[in-house]
Amino acid sequence: MPIELTTEYGKVYITNEVISTLAGSAALDCYGLVGMATRKQLKDGIAELLGRDNLSRGVEVRRENGRLEIDLYIIVSYGTKISVVAGNVQTKVKYILNDVVGLHVDDVNIFVQGVRVAK
Repeated sequence: MPIELTTEYGKVYITNEVISTLAGSAALDCYGLVGMATRKQLKDGIAELLGRDNLSRGVEVRRENGRLEIDLYIIVSYGTKISVVAGNVQTKVKYILNDVVGLHVDDVNIFVQGVRVAK
């Protein structure tokens, strides 16, 4: 079920797929992020790195009781401080969805699925 935004020009409907793609794109702009990982699919303890065309597979959008929560599954670059990278991703995703799109995001949860050497 899409989210409905009412503007002065009419109504805008935004699906979860669009929200997850926007959140994934915003996250990839952050320093220290190698890429998005698949949700809960670890093979031999190694997370699958997703390409830009599959960004929404690394993002889960939940709407419960009027709250919008976003879970991001990421892979961080080796040698970066994980807490700083996670905080930057949270800030960037929340900014893009709140200020640019106009959605009120309550929580952005980060799940680090792995650490890799950036190319």
